[in-house]
Amino acid sequence: QVQLVESGGGLVQPGGSLRLSCAASGSIDSINVMGWYRQAPGKQRELVAGINRGGSTNYADSVKGRFTISRDNAKNTVYLQMNSLKPQDTAVYYCNAKRPLIPTYSAYDYWGQGTQVTVSS
Repeated sequence: QVQLVESGGGLVQPGGSLRLSCAASGSIDSINVMGWYRQAPGKQRELVAGINRGGSTNYADSVKGRFTISRDNAKNTVYLQMNSLKPQDTAVYYCNAKRPLIPTYSAYDYWGQGTQVTVSS
């Protein structure tokens, strides 16, 4: 019912930058949070950054000061600006959207197809 389309991944040298985009379509009125997760080979998927419709954000400690998440509510699009990239940032990055459920501590998750980010010299 909700589709997420990601773009912007690629190969970049350490210290470089990339900008990821995620556009949501379909029945999106009930979505209250969008964000980015990443998963490196052999590692657990982790939250990178999230943002709600009011603009409140949260970041993983490992990316604070380097990554910035933003959104355009009118376009149902979320962005992730990644600066000062490190080899340990290499992962598949997944766009995520959450629809709140009852009870309020639970949510339904929608996922994009993933986009590869590789940081290597």
